[in-house]
Amino acid sequence: MGFFDSEIVQQEAKQLFEDYQALIVLGNNYGKFDREGKKLFIDQMEALMERYRIFMKRFELSEDFMAQMTVEQLKTQLGQFGITPQQMFDQMNNTLERMKSELEKQP
Repeated sequence: MGFFDSEIVQQEAKQLFEDYQALIVLGNNYGKFDREGKKLFIDQMEALMERYRIFMKRFELSEDFMAQMTVEQLKTQLGQFGITPQQMFDQMNNTLERMKSELEKQP
């Protein structure tokens, strides 16, 4: 069975995408959130990024050809912006850390 034939992989991919889309829509109103709402949003984004990091690690560790092609496509796409997948995760983490830092400065 191929990597993408797995019902578990398909469900996790679908759930990650749906959760990401929902957080992006929600994030459009981030500036209007109270302090607790901002903390909750940051926590949810961190959890989503960790789920995504684990999901991508599964691709990297898989010997399935399509999984390896997916990893290479991601590397190629990010490479067009001059970054690696690790740098992408680091930048996302740095952004969330900045958001937390700014939140701590607020009264």
